[in-house]
Amino acid sequence: MAQQVKMGAMLQCTFGMAPATLTVLPVNRVNAEGAPAANIQDHVSLVNIGSFGACMSIANPAVASATAAALGVLTPMPCIPVTVSPWVPGAVTVPIGNLPALDNLSQCMCMWGGVITIANPATVRTDVP
Repeated sequence: MAQQVKMGAMLQCTFGMAPATLTVLPVNRVNAEGAPAANIQDHVSLVNIGSFGACMSIANPAVASATAAALGVLTPMPCIPVTVSPWVPGAVTVPIGNLPALDNLSQCMCMWGGVITIANPATVRTDVP
């Protein structure tokens, strides 16, 4: 069974060099194990999803430019995730703020090709169907 994701969850991107932390604003007034519970709309770059350190995706214009300047040697650049769509699929049977709850099996896509996953949901006892 999937686990509910809450504030402080650790995230990982396939093109990131470090984990990031999920920030959940307390607007929905639902807590899970003492902290705000996340829903699928908690995907805003640098508000909900922090930086993954450096980006290694050649689809990222900053990485492509730095790589070209280094004569084709992949040159990672600072990560600024561009997440324009919500997490999918979420826990559709558990609404938080009238939207599906975010579970640890959900993924979010970065515009530069990275797949963002939940490495640690920050919950231990809260399961969602």
